[in-house]
Amino acid sequence: MTDQFDRDAARNDLLILVDGLDRQVGVATKMRAHREGLLHRAFSVVLVCDAPNGCELLLSQRAEGKYHSGGLWANSCCSHPREGEPTIDAAYRRVREELGVEACELREIGSFAYRAAFGNGLVEYEYDHVLVGAYTGELRPDPAEVSATRWISADELARELAERPEDFAAWAYTVLSMVLATL
Repeated sequence: MTDQFDRDAARNDLLILVDGLDRQVGVATKMRAHREGLLHRAFSVVLVCDAPNGCELLLSQRAEGKYHSGGLWANSCCSHPREGEPTIDAAYRRVREELGVEACELREIGSFAYRAAFGNGLVEYEYDHVLVGAYTGELRPDPAEVSATRWISADELARELAERPEDFAAWAYTVLSMVLATL
């Protein structure tokens, strides 16, 4: 229901509306952008670390109270830059806010656009920048954003994406596949 969205503290943040080439064409509140399905700039961060059996990726399970996709697994962190905020700065900000950590040397590996409509009438229509960064240390997730986290090997993640896509948020398959292709 959209009442979950109405409780989102960032619902009135101004998001950057873009065209199909990611050029700014305006701004809208987060609430308006998602209720009207307006194309806006977003980012998805995947944190990685070296493990004994190779590289692992950090997945986050979205908190049940999120306005969409609650309980589904996704990349480490995702959000929107605010008007006037560079995407990379917004990514560092949200990694701190959502996961309680400092990401190391985030770098963009690509971008894509997607549209997903949800049963509660909200629409994600995003031009999503995908960023990767190395991280080791303690996580301190915000329970309003994240209900669980887990590190997963590239092979296991590829298997889960193929066998249980319904466990993942709408954008996660593309984001995580892009990252897997760079490892």
